[in-house]
Amino acid sequence: MKLVFEIEPVEQARPRATRMGRGIRLYDPKKVSVYKKQLGMMCRFQYKQAPLAGPLKVEMNFFRHVQSSVSKKERKLRLSGSHRPVVKPDTDNYIKSTLDGLNGLLWEDDNQIVDLIAHKYYSDNPRVEIEVTQLNELHN
Repeated sequence: MKLVFEIEPVEQARPRATRMGRGIRLYDPKKVSVYKKQLGMMCRFQYKQAPLAGPLKVEMNFFRHVQSSVSKKERKLRLSGSHRPVVKPDTDNYIKSTLDGLNGLLWEDDNQIVDLIAHKYYSDNPRVEIEVTQLNELHN
């Protein structure tokens, strides 16, 4: 199954903390929280079944905008895929925020993902593409 989310990918940032009486409450920064909520709404719109169960293989493609400060030549190289994003944010931070945003919607929990492949690209059409395959469990 393949899903495309027309949203600029957002990296998982360090959680923020606030004091509540004697305890501390951790929460996502606003940008991350908004991304996860929007991703969840888009998922509910595209995928109307129960969350997937069992082991899963997931391939993710993250498409981000080209920085406006680059030359026309460099922009063309980036959009063609010749030059890929080797700048922050890190791919693993994109993965974390996206997996968390889809927990309980696309899959029961992201701990079910046993195979994961991720790619970062530049595009004029920022988006997140996810392909999920349910794996059959092998029994001895």
